[in-house]
Amino acid sequence: MARGKGEDGPHPVDRHVGRRVCEKRISLGFNQSDLGRALGLTFQQVQKYEKGSNRISASKLWDIARFFKVDVAYFFEGLAAGQPGMAEEATSGFDHDFPATRYTIEIAKLAPQLPVAKQKLALDLMKSMATPAAEA
Repeated sequence: MARGKGEDGPHPVDRHVGRRVCEKRISLGFNQSDLGRALGLTFQQVQKYEKGSNRISASKLWDIARFFKVDVAYFFEGLAAGQPGMAEEATSGFDHDFPATRYTIEIAKLAPQLPVAKQKLALDLMKSMATPAAEA
């Protein structure tokens, strides 16, 4: 069994921390190679960290936090105490299980700036585009 993997894949906490690394990296405008160079890693290793397939050591997480200029606790925000991998309702407006991209992060940043009526229009548009052609 590979590190960080249970019978059903990576541990939920490893996936959560990896997702937080990915989201922060993208929001700061870095690519995986940039982060890898700063940490002395390959982009492939960064990719494994972000997917949660490889666990991030405490010292490497410390280095990542310093590079991003955030507290180490940032990567664990949204996890409920006593329930590893379970997102807290109060700290996270929504839970998702999709890879963060520049586009999803930008959409998430811009949506709250729109008036409610335009948010609804944007949501309806995205829903209609996400609906498979057979259902449309």
